[in-house]
Amino acid sequence: MKLISWNVNGIRACVTKGCLDFVKKENPDIFCIQETKAHPDQVDEILKQYEHHYWNSAEKKGYSGTAIFSKIKPLAVSYGIGTEEHDTEGRVITVEFEKYYLVNVYVPNSGRGLVRLKYREKWDRDFLGHLKKLEKKKPVIVCGDFNVAHTEIDLKNPKENYNKTAGYTQVEIDGIDRFIKSGFIDTFREFTKEGGNYTFWSYMFSARKKNIGWRIDYFLISTTLRSTLKEAFILPQVMGSDHCPIGIIMK
Repeated sequence: MKLISWNVNGIRACVTKGCLDFVKKENPDIFCIQETKAHPDQVDEILKQYEHHYWNSAEKKGYSGTAIFSKIKPLAVSYGIGTEEHDTEGRVITVEFEKYYLVNVYVPNSGRGLVRLKYREKWDRDFLGHLKKLEKKKPVIVCGDFNVAHTEIDLKNPKENYNKTAGYTQVEIDGIDRFIKSGFIDTFREFTKEGGNYTFWSYMFSARKKNIGWRIDYFLISTTLRSTLKEAFILPQVMGSDHCPIGIIMK
């Protein structure tokens, strides 16, 4: 079972850059995307090899949004986390399978000048509550753009960005710490301990070419799924967005 997640930074733009060729080549069983910036009627002719398509688009056009493409029919699908305050931007899709839940998430960015940092702090707590509620029934796989570098090795310039830049403030670090401390496993770190592995690079200053990046995209899994985790990977060579795809393989 191969699962891939990718912040495509606009699915329509990504399609013009060849991202569908990547999906055909990798052929994941489930493909999750974030920051679709589209409604399904605009692009849902894509990825016909996937029988099951689920979209959660923001009320605001051309903004945010998530989608899941699956070869396996889920038992149930839900959108958002059941809180009106958080559910207008299309940030969460939850699909239930026989043995686990899969949650696709695009976590809010704290914004330039950290204008949404307080909101982000509340979001992190409420989203974790959503995951723990699901976990009472069966294990959880959660993937997507978490908009935070967890530790110093998860970004190129930690000292310059700490508590100044969205994605590396103590509030945000504490947020993802709570996910880990509550029993979720950062799958990539189960296999790769060294730094220099990033999933996002600014379009400015040739950052990607110089590998001046951030690891802000994750697959987290419930502890009880660890024995079925075979591989976790990042695909930095795949172009088409300012993020690259990430994935896991489960037995």
